[in-house]
Amino acid sequence: MSGKVILQARDLDIRFGGVVAASDINIDLIEHQNLAIIGPNGAGKTTFLNLCTGYLKPHAGRIIFNGEDITGIAPRRLVRKGVARAFQIPQLFTEHTVMENLLIAAAAQARQWAPFTRLDRIGARAEMEHLLELMKCGHLATLPVSALPEGQRKLIDIAVALALKPRLLFMDEPTSGVASAEKFELLDIIAGALAEARVTAVFVEHDMGIVDRFADEVAVWNRGKVLFRGPPGDVLKHPDVIRDVIGEEL
Repeated sequence: MSGKVILQARDLDIRFGGVVAASDINIDLIEHQNLAIIGPNGAGKTTFLNLCTGYLKPHAGRIIFNGEDITGIAPRRLVRKGVARAFQIPQLFTEHTVMENLLIAAAAQARQWAPFTRLDRIGARAEMEHLLELMKCGHLATLPVSALPEGQRKLIDIAVALALKPRLLFMDEPTSGVASAEKFELLDIIAGALAEARVTAVFVEHDMGIVDRFADEVAVWNRGKVLFRGPPGDVLKHPDVIRDVIGEEL
């Protein structure tokens, strides 16, 4: 593993009652490498994302982003520092059009947003149109989000995250709810957009075919700990991973 470290997690620990959700987590995220996080249900995968994006504060340990301690900083402040999040269920304004969703994100990123702000006065439309083209969604700009199927909502949710101009994007199961036949096409689009924007990605995923194709590295979580980390070709063939993770998901 080589390259610039963009985020460091050091000695992270968090418990919910008697449940250990993270225990002594130590991991470095490398800039411009896509890291997949896999593991059985309840392993602590989403908890790690929540810790890194400010939705949870660890009971112990630190999170360092780009050399700055961001432990416990609120999500909105983290977005301004360059850390964004896409959820398993797309977080969109369904009554607004696709373009309006992106313009709201662009205004928030530029700190132009205020109640009753007119979206037609936000000078980012051309940039958002380009972003939609990257996501193969240019033809959807004027449609309300409520009219879109789940796969397209996922793409728009990622587009909204990219409109915030992050350096690091955490995605929780980006292909969940998407038909099997559409998953690879959807991830191809997302991966292309992330590469052009030069955004480092960390994603939780249960589909091992997706992991094998799109991840540069894989980290295996179980019982709040990182058990293994390495290239997909090595990790996905490990007997313990086959027994405890892949077998369970199949």
